[in-house]
This record gives sequence, C-alpha cells and structure tokens, in this order.
Amino acid sequence: MTFDYKPMYGGAHYDPEPAGGQVASLSLYAGPDRTTFVAGAGPAARLRAGVYRFSLPDVPASRYWATVAFTPSEGAQPVKDESVRLDLPLGLGLVTSPEAVAKELGVPLPLTAEQRDDLLTAIRKAQADVVGYLGQPVIPQLVTRTALTPHWDRDDRLEDADSWPFEVDDLVQVSAYRNRGDGTYDVDFLVGFDGAANDPVVRYVTTHAAESERLRPGSVGSQGRRVSSVSAEGQSISYESAPTTGQAGALPELSSLSRWKRRLFQPLNRPARPPWPYSSTRGRR
Repeated sequence: MTFDYKPMYGGAHYDPEPAGGQVASLSLYAGPDRTTFVAGAGPAARLRAGVYRFSLPDVPASRYWATVAFTPSEGAQPVKDESVRLDLPLGLGLVTSPEAVAKELGVPLPLTAEQRDDLLTAIRKAQADVVGYLGQPVIPQLVTRTALTPHWDRDDRLEDADSWPFEVDDLVQVSAYRNRGDGTYDVDFLVGFDGAANDPVVRYVTTHAAESERLRPGSVGSQGRRVSSVSAEGQSISYESAPTTGQAGALPELSSLSRWKRRLFQPLNRPARPPWPYSSTRGRR
C-alpha cells in the first residue's frame, strides 16, 4: 500500500529535491493530538516534480493523523507537515472513505467491521449515481508504457502528459516515470476522470452516502428524520426541516457536477433532399 505525498512548505506545495532537500519520514498517529504513535514509513521516493511516494506499513483499517518530516533544502533544518490525514486502507476504488461518512453522521471512530461494511455499501451506491449521471467512471485506469522517449522539446516537463508519445481519447495524467538509463523511461499514466481529486465529487458522494445511511432503518447512525426537540413527557416531537437547495447545509445536487458530464457529439441528420428537378441544386456524386 502506497501514499503519494505533496510537500507543504510555507503554505504552498513545494518540491524540496531540486534544492537538495529530502522527504525523510511519515509517522502515523491514532488521534489528532498526534501523541499515540502507531507506525512509521520512509524515506519517500520522488515520483515526479512535487510528488513523493511512501510505502505504508500494514496497520488496522481506521483513520490516522500523520506527520511528514522533510528538509526543504540542503543544510536546512527539518520541518514537519501536520496537514496529512489518512483513512486506511487506500486503493478501494472509492472517492471517499467510511470514516468521512461516519464523521458526517456523527458516529464515533474507530468503526466496527460491520459499520465499515455498511458504510462502504452506501458509498458505492452514491458513487454509482454519480457514474450514471456523468456517463463515465470516476476512478481512472492506471496504464504503464515502457521505453518511451519524451518529445525533444519537453525534457524538462516530464510530469506533463503532452511530453510523451501517448495518445488516448480521454483525460490523461502522468502518475510516475522511471529513467531506464538509456534516454527512455517507463511511464505510468492515469487515464480517465479522477473523481477523488475533485472536491465537489467527493462532497456529493460523502454527503449522500451519509444521508441514505441516516434514513435506512437500523443503519449506522440511523436517526430517521432529524429531531429538533422532544417534550419533557415525550408526548410530542419536533423535526427539523431539510434545508432547501441553495441554503447552507443543503445536500448538493447531481447538477452541481455537470461540468464533468461526458458529452456525446453526434452529427445532425440533414433533411432529405427533394428529387431533381425540384431541389435547388444537384447533389454531389
């Protein structure tokens, strides 16, 4: 299991290797206070400009708070990035995690195995709705090509998909590249729409998975309708009204994802030409 990390330094993404720096280690903690150490990993391998890959240790499925230590330049003092939070395991083919849905529901962590399974099912259902609306998968495909030579004028932009002789009728990103030592590279491409990298997609799946699970009888965090107040004797119950579209707290609609909807282009059928001599011109042969 691997984790691709983008160093944060001075409030911005930063690549330390060109300045002689190094991404040294990643430490996993059991809580946001980062006092209970669980496991560590490192050093990281540089995949491309500004992206470093850690091989993560085997740990129980849960949410972890991480600290990444790196040196921004040669001879500089190490710095720590505490902006990283990981819901493990990764690589499940989902744009969000059971922990994210549980927090939306107000369910305390860690999750039991049964809770995790129920929330995974809710996520898959919400994600399927997004896939059906967009007309395309929201998880890209990893494609590897070996012994590629970058275009002659793109040697300094290897992280750019246009730098490689690889063409496909879809979105393409460079995931990683490895120098073979003979002027060619092995390149990993991500082909297709990456929903996990788009916040509106992640928010839609997370909130709708949580809402469907909230309303399912006997489910994780099941409360049915949201209760606003109950009388002292329990004789009357008041329910909250759901926010309408556009109000704060309202569920996002599928239409909010329309910018990523796959468009199908078809040639317009031309009207039948009247037979000669009634048509104005003869048709071409």
